Amino acid sequence: MSWETLLLLFLAGLSAGFIDAIAGGGGLISVPALLWAGLPPQMALGTNKMQSTWGTLMAVRKYAKAGLVKWADVRLTVLITFVFACLGTWTVTQVSNAVLKQIVPWMLLGIAVYVLLSPGLGKTAAKARLSLVAFACLAGSVLGFYDGFFGPGTGTFWAMACISLLGLELTRATAFTKVVNLTSNMASLLVFVISDRVHYPIAFAMIAGQLIGGRLGAGMAIRHGAPFIRVIFITVVFAMVIKLLWDQFGVR
Repeated sequence: MSWETLLLLFLAGLSAGFIDAIAGGGGLISVPALLWAGLPPQMALGTNKMQSTWGTLMAVRKYAKAGLVKWADVRLTVLITFVFACLGTWTVTQVSNAVLKQIVPWMLLGIAVYVLLSPGLGKTAAKARLSLVAFACLAGSVLGFYDGFFGPGTGTFWAMACISLLGLELTRATAFTKVVNLTSNMASLLVFVISDRVHYPIAFAMIAGQLIGGRLGAGMAIRHGAPFIRVIFITVVFAMVIKLLWDQFGVR
């Protein structure tokens, strides 16, 4: 593969890492870039998990250093998410995910509209509706499996769950989301590595970009807080909806 292609993939990783660290949805950039580079779809998904894992790791480190991650609160959710993400990734190799492809864009659109019409959402902490144990069991199993099985919009669903069910304000919800996203990424990556669906040279080029982008994105989110995250969040979700609907109904 040419140096020019690797450079473009590095830049794609940087951009994806920046967006992922703030609002998720970096796959909108990285997966098409990997397909453009000529990787088969399953190899592209495995390679994307490899590079996005490192970008998310950098974002988690940044949020943790800022004191936004409470490890005691997140550890049970991490454990359950890991188990169900492994199960979801294994399941997707056995069955079709065509139904989810049709449903998810409309779920994301509903969330985007709700956030757009609720300017106060996530600005301040609210009363939790579930205990940490109940939240870990519910969100960890459902969203962990979903991320392993399909994936688009996982960060959005996690952020909304943290805000609406745990009562977290948006910055802490984003930090929590990055930790569990890292967990499901690592679980899925484990399955992809075992099944030999990772292109390592390309992954390493994109990891370099992801590490830079993840650090920059998390720094911006911490510095500017909920209003900045909200703008990026809504923009990314609408972009994801358009992309998924185009994949369904666009002219072939």
